[in-house]
Amino acid sequence: MAGILPDNVIAAFVFAFGAVVGSFLNVVIHRVPLGRSIVRPGSACPACGAAIRWYDNVPMVSWLILRARCRACKTPISVRYPLVEAASGLLAVLAVRQFGPEVTVAGVEALLFSWVCLALALIDYDHQLLPDVITLPTLLLGLAASYFGGLTDIIDAVIGATIGGAIPMGVIFAYKLLRGEEGMGWGDVKFLAAIGAVLGAAGTLWVLVVASVLGALVGIVLIAAGRGSAKTALPFGTFLSAAALLH
Repeated sequence: MAGILPDNVIAAFVFAFGAVVGSFLNVVIHRVPLGRSIVRPGSACPACGAAIRWYDNVPMVSWLILRARCRACKTPISVRYPLVEAASGLLAVLAVRQFGPEVTVAGVEALLFSWVCLALALIDYDHQLLPDVITLPTLLLGLAASYFGGLTDIIDAVIGATIGGAIPMGVIFAYKLLRGEEGMGWGDVKFLAAIGAVLGAAGTLWVLVVASVLGALVGIVLIAAGRGSAKTALPFGTFLSAAALLH
């Protein structure tokens, strides 16, 4: 394809495809934490339940045409929907730019992982939850891809997953022993193990350090603004996702 079509045309196609995936990610972000099927029923307005017709479900475009309101009940539609679609499209373009338009195991793994991070970042932000139904398949994805030539080799993936799971487990047990509370959630354990399987040992440690710094900075800002305290719970999975995307 790269030898036939100009790069900007390829990028446009890739962005459009990624935006369509982003529309699906919006469904995942909304329904998975609630334990609802991501297949049935079809897309509907969360406020009035009216089914969303296909022409009102075109990524980003429909939001603009509808002026950010449901066609049926006129309830405002959050700007986050088109932003997720745009972010998903941009992640697809970045993956193609980094790994090329040819389909490779590493490129597919990187793209799927970036979409997972996008979804988990917002799910954890909304619900302080990292669902097993997403983190565990991601762990398996990383291990399987590493065996077939993914972002890292199988040995590094296994070590990375072990380190990624062991460190937050240690934090949980240490906090439980010293303070009688959990310093992290078990979802963080599974997500970090998945990150380790995808990025390997060094990548896992890098993500953990950067995520901790990001979390600390946000915590300091919240305290300075009078909107939090040292005990305010923050969605660490959101920071892990951001750090993984920055890696």
